[in-house]
Amino acid sequence: MEGNLKLKRRHFNVLALAGLAAPVLAQAQPPLILVVGDSLSAEYGLRRGTGWVALLEERLKKEKVQARIVNASISGDTTSGGRSRIGALLKQHKPAVVVIELGGNDALRGLPNNMTRENLATMARLSSEAGARVLLLGMEMPPNYGAKYAQEFREMYTTVAKSEKTALVPFFLKNVADIKDPTAMFQSDRIHPNESAQALMLDNVWPELRKLLPRG
Repeated sequence: MEGNLKLKRRHFNVLALAGLAAPVLAQAQPPLILVVGDSLSAEYGLRRGTGWVALLEERLKKEKVQARIVNASISGDTTSGGRSRIGALLKQHKPAVVVIELGGNDALRGLPNNMTRENLATMARLSSEAGARVLLLGMEMPPNYGAKYAQEFREMYTTVAKSEKTALVPFFLKNVADIKDPTAMFQSDRIHPNESAQALMLDNVWPELRKLLPRG
C-alpha cells in the first residue's frame, strides 16, 4: 500500500512538472512578425523567394535575430480588406510585431483618404490591443494624382503613426520610386518594383523593424 502511494505521488509530481513546463515551452517560441500588405509584399510578378519579405527572413538569420515571419499579403488588397482580415490574423498567429503595408491600392482606385486613414488606424489599434508592436509602411502617390491629394495621402501615414503611437517608415519605396530614372526599378507595368528593387525596400524597412524586435 505504501509503495503504491509513493508511486502515485511520483506520478503526480511528474505531471505537475510537465504542466509547469508547458507555458515555459510556449514562451520560448521566437516572436512572430506578421506582414499584412498588398502586391508589393506578395511577390507579384517576381520569382518565389525573391521579394523583400523573403529577403527579410535571410536578414534575420544573418543578424542572428530569433523571429518567425507570416506573410499574409494579398495582391490587390486595400485597407478595407486588411481591416476585415486583421482580427482573425491576430487571433490565429498572435504576432509580436505587425507590419502594415497597405494604402497604395486605395489611392489607385481614388478612394477617400479619410477612409484609408480610418482603416489603417483601426488595424494599428487592434494590433496594439492584441499586444503587438506595429510598423506602418508609408507610401506616396505620383504628382499626376494632384498635388493636394498626394500631399494628404503622404501625410496620412504620419498622422496615423502619431495617433496610434506606431513605428513608421515614411516612404516604403525610397530610392526606388524617387530616383532620376525609376523605370529601371520597376516591372513593365511601371507599378510593381522588380527583383532588383527588393533589397532596397528591405533596407528601408529594416532599421525601424529591428527596433521592435528583442535583442539577443
